[in-house]
Amino acid sequence: MGIIRSRKFTFILLLNFSIVSKICFGQVPNRIPPDTLRLTLPETEQLFLQKNLLLLAAKYNVEAQRALVLQAKLYPNPYFTYTNAVYNSINKKYFDVGHQSDNTPGINQLIILAGKRKKQIGMAETSNLLAEDRYLDLLRTLKFTLRSDFFSIYYLQQTEKVYVKEIDALKKILSAFQRQLEKGNISKTEVVRVQAQLYALQSEYNDLRNNINDNESEVRTLLDTLGVYVVPVADTTGVETADPLKYTLTNLLDSASKNRTDLKLAKHSLILSNQNLTYQQSLAVPDITLGTQLTQASNFIPNELAYSFGIAVPIFNRNQGNIKSAKFQIKSNEANLKSVQLQYEENVYRAWEKALTQYNLFQSLDRNFSHQFDQLAKSVLDNYTKRNIGLLDFLNFYDSYKQNTVQLNSIRSDLANSYENINYMTGTDFFNK
Repeated sequence: MGIIRSRKFTFILLLNFSIVSKICFGQVPNRIPPDTLRLTLPETEQLFLQKNLLLLAAKYNVEAQRALVLQAKLYPNPYFTYTNAVYNSINKKYFDVGHQSDNTPGINQLIILAGKRKKQIGMAETSNLLAEDRYLDLLRTLKFTLRSDFFSIYYLQQTEKVYVKEIDALKKILSAFQRQLEKGNISKTEVVRVQAQLYALQSEYNDLRNNINDNESEVRTLLDTLGVYVVPVADTTGVETADPLKYTLTNLLDSASKNRTDLKLAKHSLILSNQNLTYQQSLAVPDITLGTQLTQASNFIPNELAYSFGIAVPIFNRNQGNIKSAKFQIKSNEANLKSVQLQYEENVYRAWEKALTQYNLFQSLDRNFSHQFDQLAKSVLDNYTKRNIGLLDFLNFYDSYKQNTVQLNSIRSDLANSYENINYMTGTDFFNK
């Protein structure tokens, strides 16, 4: 009787585990929301360039600064004046504009000295370059965030598949065990052990989902795709075959010195502050105003055409404060440039160092290990259904299987992001093109 009961129990387990094995090592249930967007990396970047609102705002700012260059090139407009008596006591008329009335038209023109106009044009052009630098620096930063999130989401979603498989499998096992517990074919200890493992997995899975959702939220913001779930379609071959030793540290530093937009910002800010100093010094030189005036009847000489000349006398205000401020601004920008130069060199070196570390770690992995582990998992499942191994060994292997997959995907993700970090620090797309 005991033998028959044992065989019946084994048959029920085999039946249940045949279903479980299809979930564990077969197709993963479709858990992706219906509103999805499957994108390759080039497609993601193209959509980003088209729809990102921050980039659009920065582009408008560049155009606004470009318009100010045009404005700086314009000359001051002439100033027309006209004077007339309210009441002409000779002919007893109000606002008389006749030939014998006191009509006094005049015209004045401001003459800008000390090259102020040329200096203003130069400052406007440099400000335009700064606006372009800010746009490109914003593009560099957002692009780094987008590409890093792209690879992070991809590898996290690969890890998610393992959790989904294991959770669904344990649910099936738990359901089978609970039915057998009611029949007295299994101890409650085994049921509780499986249940505890399931709860632990579900807790880890929730943390994983929150991590994916955080990255998804950031990507949706960058792409302006509210309510859409992005599914990255990544070409991992390029990541796994890339070699950071292909580029020397000197190559990376040279590229950074030419293409880092924050470095260009610091350089152009220093140029602008020097231009501002020369402009503020030129403001100490007063401009002159030239004019002509026709007086018809109010002067002792009728129809007198006179000229006028005006200039401010720089006794009190010689723009001393603005000149002093401009000098200190130069010192501030010089210190900032040195800081950026020191920082970018260290940034590039550290990014290169991290990439080498991740590359060496990835190269040390057995590429067939994951496939072998999958085959071993099927064998362990089969042995457990036949009661050749105990529950504790089975669950320990399950946990090892999960940890192995998580670590492998984490290593691959860190490798991809280390290459993206080099791209960001050098301002050049060396990797993951």
